[in-house]
Amino acid sequence: MMLLALVAVLFLGGLAALISERWSPATPRWIALAALALEFVLVLLQYLLTTDQSSAWIADLKRPWIARFGIGFHLAMDGLSLALVMLTVVLGFMAVSCSWTEIKQRPGFFYFNLLMCLAGTVGVFLALDLFLFFFSWEVMIIPMYFLISIWGHEDRTAAAIKFVIFTQVSGLLMLLAIVMLALIYHGDTGVYSFDYFDLLGTRLDADTAFWLMLGFFVAFTVKLPSVPFHTWLPDAHTQAPTGGSVILAGVMLKTGAYGLLRFVIPLFPEAAHQFAPVAMALGAVSVLYAAMMAFAQSDLKRLIAYTSVSHMGFVLLGVFAWNLLALQGAVMTMLAHGISAAALFMIAGALQERLHTREMGNMGGFWTAMPRLSAVALFFAIASLGLPGLGNFLGEFLVLLGAFKVSMALTALAALVMILSPIYALFIIQKAFHGPLRQPYPIADFGYRDMAAMGLLVIASVWLGLHPHLVLSETEPSLQTLQSSAAMESTDEQ
Repeated sequence: MMLLALVAVLFLGGLAALISERWSPATPRWIALAALALEFVLVLLQYLLTTDQSSAWIADLKRPWIARFGIGFHLAMDGLSLALVMLTVVLGFMAVSCSWTEIKQRPGFFYFNLLMCLAGTVGVFLALDLFLFFFSWEVMIIPMYFLISIWGHEDRTAAAIKFVIFTQVSGLLMLLAIVMLALIYHGDTGVYSFDYFDLLGTRLDADTAFWLMLGFFVAFTVKLPSVPFHTWLPDAHTQAPTGGSVILAGVMLKTGAYGLLRFVIPLFPEAAHQFAPVAMALGAVSVLYAAMMAFAQSDLKRLIAYTSVSHMGFVLLGVFAWNLLALQGAVMTMLAHGISAAALFMIAGALQERLHTREMGNMGGFWTAMPRLSAVALFFAIASLGLPGLGNFLGEFLVLLGAFKVSMALTALAALVMILSPIYALFIIQKAFHGPLRQPYPIADFGYRDMAAMGLLVIASVWLGLHPHLVLSETEPSLQTLQSSAAMESTDEQ
């Protein structure tokens, strides 16, 4: 029942935050903090209480739900979902921290939506019934719409609507693919089921498998996002409040990558194998195109958003290379990017809160005015460009190493970003933190709360780079299980 508690704590915490606003405007943020602290303890206990170290699955909960249609309440956790749930909790703390003074309007409703979004995300990482997975997917999207449309910036309504249109249309394609897969399974067995393990063995002809795979693929690559489905992300990030950007970049983008890993290739191995050259090409193009687009941005948040598209291109490249090195690199990139992107958006949000602008042309000279903020910004800028010794470098290196075994040309193309990423990363530092100070009035530096949050992210980034063995060893059985599931289904189809 611990898995159910992981979702319930966030949901109930959100309701409590919503109700508590009537007592005091400050109460909702403390309730959100308490809910996330309890969530962290539950995740840690779930990991520590694991007794069967030989199994890839740490915990499993399966209960009937809508039995008439074979829909069950099936939650399960393996090393992959454990790492992503822990990332969700940590970045939930960061979202609350950076919203501490920023959110003054309707704080109860804000923290309700924030925790509901996190509850949906945890549900996505744990659900092994495809109907429950889709339900969690929708629960995750709706609160983010409110976060952007209510607490966002000047063009928030248009950005929120664009976000919903992209995610809902692609989500509809996934829902149609899920229903078709369940109907095909019913045609073969006479039983309805949306359970992941049942559907893994579904016999599909080549054309059907390809179109169903494409329905899942489009939904997940829109959320990832990958070129050419990426255009909603810069607008959403630019207009979202800082806490929304932290969750969006650090956690929600990872649900797309998780879907590719967990569902697309294991459910449709032959179709995915045939489509792999196209998917890897899209990944390589995303890496380079988004890095070049970052050069054209004067808006700091928009620049950081394009760097996220570039990093997620590495994940797409690694997933469809589908060997253990590339998959481990993709997982490490997901975790490291979640940390560095969240930190960069927190820095951009802090600057906007102090300066009321995101334009780098209006910035400069902050190194002397805000030394603590500037030092943290320099650290995460070089983390984003892939400095050896930090998590981003290790993830991208493993992806390139694994992808090289599959396609030398696409690997070489993606590796060109090693030239581009230092330029855009140092461009941020030069424009915003060096040169003459353009602000005539004193600017507040990071305080103790800000530095505590940033210090935690710095430690996490360094730890991932220097001691990755815990993450790699914990996720390896899960990745090997996914590979063997795809191999077995491929044999069954043949």
